[in-house]
Amino acid sequence: MSISPYIKIAREAIQSHFNMHTIDKHSILEQYPQMSMKKATFVTLTLNGQLRGCIGSLIAHRPLIDDLISNAQSAAFHDPRFSPLTLQEFNHTHIEVSLLSEPKQIFYTDETDLKSKIHVNEDGVILKFGNSHQATFLPQVWEELNDFESFFAHLGMKAGIGSDPLVYHPEIFTYQVEKIKEQ
Repeated sequence: MSISPYIKIAREAIQSHFNMHTIDKHSILEQYPQMSMKKATFVTLTLNGQLRGCIGSLIAHRPLIDDLISNAQSAAFHDPRFSPLTLQEFNHTHIEVSLLSEPKQIFYTDETDLKSKIHVNEDGVILKFGNSHQATFLPQVWEELNDFESFFAHLGMKAGIGSDPLVYHPEIFTYQVEKIKEQ
C-alpha cells in the first residue's frame, strides 16, 4: 500500500525541522498539481492513541501545499497545549490530515432548530460569538463527544463562553472533511 501524498508531505514537513532541510515544493507540485489550489487543512498528531497536536485552517487562504506544511509544523511544534514534539516522539507519532470543505453558516432559531440542522458524525462545527470567542471541533470529535449536548458544551468551553454556549445564540458554521489517516 502506498502512502498518501498528504501524509507524506506532512511527515516530511515535520522531519525537515529536525534535519534542517527545506521541502522541494516544486517537485511535489509537478507530481501533484492539485496541491497548488487553495484548500484549508487540519493536521492532527497522536502519540500512543492520545492527542499530541492539532492545528489547522478553517478558511482556504493559501495553496494546499503551503497550508499542509505550515499546519503540520505548527501541530508538531507550536500547539500551545503541548511542548514541541521531540524526534523520539516523532518516530512514534501518527498523522491524520483533514481537508476541509468551505464552512457554511447555519441559521437557527433555537437549540431544537439547531439540533435538527447539525449532522452528528458528519459536521465539523465552528462556534463564533463576537470578535473574541471562536472555536471549532472537527467531525472526528463526535467519536469522543457523541451527543449534541456534550459536543456543544465542550465547544463552548473551548471558545471561552462556558458550557451552555447556545444561550448566547452564537453564529454556527458547519463544514465536512476528507480524512486521510496514516496507515
